[in-house]
Order: sequence, then structure tokens, then C-alpha cells
Amino acid sequence: MGINTRSLEENYRFLRGLAGDPFECLAIVKANAYGHGLELCAPAAVAAGARWLGVTSVEEGVAARIAFGCASSAPRILAIGGVFPGQGAAAIEQHITCVVWEHFQLDEFERAARAAGVPPHSVPVHLEIDTGMSRQGAALDALPSLLARFATDSPLRLEAVMTHLYASDEARGETTAAQLARLESALDQIRSATNPPAAAPELLSVGASAALLGGNADAVLKIAAHSNLRPMLRLGLALYGLVPGFDPDFPPGHAPLPLRQARQSLQPALEWKTQVVSVRTLPAGAEVGYNGTFVATEPMRVALIAAGYADGLDRRLGNRFSLLVRGQRAPLVGRISMDQAVLDVTEIGDVATGDEVVILGKQGNEAITAFDHAAAAGTIPWEVFTRIAPRVERVVTTSP
Repeated sequence: MGINTRSLEENYRFLRGLAGDPFECLAIVKANAYGHGLELCAPAAVAAGARWLGVTSVEEGVAARIAFGCASSAPRILAIGGVFPGQGAAAIEQHITCVVWEHFQLDEFERAARAAGVPPHSVPVHLEIDTGMSRQGAALDALPSLLARFATDSPLRLEAVMTHLYASDEARGETTAAQLARLESALDQIRSATNPPAAAPELLSVGASAALLGGNADAVLKIAAHSNLRPMLRLGLALYGLVPGFDPDFPPGHAPLPLRQARQSLQPALEWKTQVVSVRTLPAGAEVGYNGTFVATEPMRVALIAAGYADGLDRRLGNRFSLLVRGQRAPLVGRISMDQAVLDVTEIGDVATGDEVVILGKQGNEAITAFDHAAAAGTIPWEVFTRIAPRVERVVTTSP
């Protein structure tokens, strides 16, 4: 699998330019950089100018930190999924900043910080507010007790307030507007409760790729300015070259300018290829794959390929999707096996052992995207990427 780090770097610079000042842009590299390879993508994002990397857990944060060691260019790392009991010491030692929203998380950091003998306000945390997603984050009525934890002698420092806009890919925008209103209420509480001023937050982390491209950045900027905070965006799918889909989509000619520009400029950073293992001719009536879910109605040629569901080729794609061979689409026939799959190459001349097969990417004038996979499998591009197994080798490419 080829990872074009040049495309990833250009995508980051493009998105950073769209956001403009004073936005800080965090590069999401969680889940093995959306399946692209943390060790390849994290350094590329930093080379492009990213000063923050987003991971899920302290464990992922440690892996990201190892990629940079003690280099002077080492980025800040944010563990968005929080901290679990026993992880505070590692987070402090590895300079991993964590999102918090529960008292037990603050307890964990206070114990670890005092054991390490760190001075007051030296352990930054990002407080997440639940503005409607009901996933993680503090409810508004829980804020007073949480804010009281950032006392004068606390080792904790409230560096940022964050929330997740869970419907920013809806063009109508009503849900996002309601979330932002709840966020403003939370910020009012925080402004009145944070004392001394040195403990007040510096950053407002709101929104992912869809928020930027869908036109929500201006609203976030306005809220941040009102609270004297620097806004931060968390760039995920678009960083890897895919423009989030909007449902419902914007009417023709009414898409926000950032979205139109992104559709012209972003480049996928990943190409996934395998090869033909063998080719054979089947007679009419032959069954293909487990349980014979495909039966040849006439003589046909099939190609066995070296990829299966253990590699991340979704089992649901059997008998309903095509891959690229010699620049043409070859249907997957029969059920996809753990390590192999079968293509119908009857209409594609001269397919031979060793031929390149494109699972994701371009070949000739044809292309297969993660959106294509997702539509056929009834899922989303994020899952398509993150299902690609570790045993699929990631190799850096820098071709245009």
C-alpha cells in the first residue's frame, strides 16, 4: 500500500490556508493515522507545519511520541479519548495532553503530578463540553464542580475547552447552531468561574474537517474571539485527501467556497494494490468461493488475488463490487475469503499472474475511492481506511 506523504503535506498546508489565522490546526493521526500508518503520516503532518497531533489514547500518544523522540520539532500530542486509571504518570512523562470531562480523570492527573513533584498549573488538560452528542464531555450542570478543581494550588492547567460538532456534515446546519449556542453558555460559566486569570483557557477546540469545509469556521472564530481564545480545528478525513460528504448536500451552486476549493485541491494520500496470483478458465455451472454464492452461467476466466477480509477487504463486497485490472473494472465474484478473493476477468484480455490489481486508487482512466467501497458495503470511508490490516505493508511514495 502506497502512502503519498507529499499529498498529505500538501493537503495539510491547503487546509491550514483555508482556515487562516488565528486558527490552530491539529492533525488527527489516531487509529494508525486512519489506517495510513502513524509512523509515516505523523512526521509528514509535522513537516507540513502541524504543531499538534490528535490520537485516541495515551497508548497511541506514546507511539506517536516515539516517532519524534526528543527532537526540537516534536509536536504537542492530544489524547482525545482521555486518560484511564494508572496512565497519568505516562502521560505526564511523555508530555501527552489529555481531554478530560470526569472527576476520576482529574484525580488521576493530580495523583500522578504530585508524585512527580511538578509545580502548580504545569499539567495542561483540555476540558470537553457535551453540547448534544451524548458521547463524551461534561454536561453544563457539571461544569461548576469540574472548574473548581483548577484551584490555585492544583497541578492542572485548563489549557483548552473543546466540543465535537457531530452534525457539521449536514448542510442545513440547525444542529450545529444549537451546539454552538450551548457552547457559548458553557464559556460564559467558564469565564465567570476561572480564577485566578492564569488558570483561564487559551484555546477553543471546535470542529473537524466538515466544520471547516462546510462553512462553520467563521462562527467558531466569532465565539473564540468573544471569549479571548484562540480557535483550533481538528483535521481528519480531509487531511488524507477525502472531502467529507454532506447529507443533504448543498443545493447546486450554493456550496461554501472552502468546500468547492477542497473538491478541486485535495489529493488522496493512499493507494492500495495487490496482484493476480493465478488465472483459470471455468466451465458453465462452476461455483466460486465458499458456499457457492456465485455460479458461472457460461464459460469464464477468473483471477485469484492476494487480498481478503483479513487484509481489510470488506467481506460484504463479494458479488457486488469491482476492482481494477489493466485499467478496467473486474467484478468480485463469490464470497471474499480471509486471504484471497476472485475477480471475473472474462472481458479483460491477457490478464496474467503478477498483474497489478488496484483496490483503492487509480489505474489508467479509472479510479476507486473509499467512498465507493463505503457505498457498496453500507459503511463510511473512515471505516474503510481503518479496517486495512497492519499486515498490509505501508510504503512511502512521493510521486505527484
